[in-house]
Amino acid sequence: MTFEEARGQFPVLERTAYLNAGSSGPLARQTVAAMRAELERDLAGGRSGVAFIEHILGLRKKLRERLAELVSADPEQVALTGSTTDGCNIVVAGLGLGSADEVVTTTDEHFGLIGPLHASGARVVVAPPDPDAIVAAVTPRTRLLALSQVLWTTGQILPVLELRDTTGLPILVDGAQSVGAIPVDARGLDFLTISGQKWVCGPDATGGLVVADPDRLAVARPSYFSRQEHEPDGSFVPWPGARRFEPSWLSAGSLAGVRAALDLQPSWGFERAWATAERCRGLLANAGADVVVPDRRATLVSWRPRDEEPETVVTRLADEGVVVRELPGTGLVRASVGWWTSDDDLERLVAAL
Repeated sequence: MTFEEARGQFPVLERTAYLNAGSSGPLARQTVAAMRAELERDLAGGRSGVAFIEHILGLRKKLRERLAELVSADPEQVALTGSTTDGCNIVVAGLGLGSADEVVTTTDEHFGLIGPLHASGARVVVAPPDPDAIVAAVTPRTRLLALSQVLWTTGQILPVLELRDTTGLPILVDGAQSVGAIPVDARGLDFLTISGQKWVCGPDATGGLVVADPDRLAVARPSYFSRQEHEPDGSFVPWPGARRFEPSWLSAGSLAGVRAALDLQPSWGFERAWATAERCRGLLANAGADVVVPDRRATLVSWRPRDEEPETVVTRLADEGVVVRELPGTGLVRASVGWWTSDDDLERLVAAL
């Protein structure tokens, strides 16, 4: 599939320079068609009966397999969730952290990760997003590293596998800004969260959680999907593998939509997205923007406006048909550059600035 053919799947790109996949990716025609087909099935056949349940369970199984393929994991290690925040909460609760424990994270984490860390009752140690500083923050009380693979603020890539190997500690990796944007390999990571609606460009409220060794994580937030069978007192036999951690029902449309979105991703997507992000940084810098350029960087491009407030920049660009976002409390404006981003999108961004 050529770039033009693949990009043509996204109607919003016909009129908008859409640079906000770090919040929600654009929806493709084939994704919506897959969702619509499932809604039509529900409309005609209802949402009950053995055939309906078996169909849903089959869709769940196929999506676990597809997400596992995306990150080089085993399907038995994948649980379906509604968001990366779901995944963070499942892991933190299952580890049973308490006041005697420490968790090391960074100053640039999303609340979807640090919120669950704080709620655990453990001491949260916040280090600068520098590998040496992260390692230096570890003490004998540290039970977990909890880090984004790609920082949502600057697009910096953290060497999560190397940090796990150096410290010997379990690691919870927030993959919200990495999975679907850059190549991600879950092997060697204890926990990896996946967002379905961001860089994968799937429907809202979808995601996944990779658990390297499901038997070593407690099911602290059980749902009906956790158990093979249960007793009147609530005791239960969990499903084998990570599916025991699945927190909720997902509609047939959502399940089919994520799979369709994943099937659209071209083999050349990662390489093109990175090169386009680099071109975006260069164009912005040449135009006089104060661009943040980490040594190891992904497809998020952030800059500090020189003469306007970030909120004003975002509003003004939106009026020009260019969609970016402001990052509260940072002074940064952020553009999300995907494989679908064109040179014209970048030129519209710079011209609007």
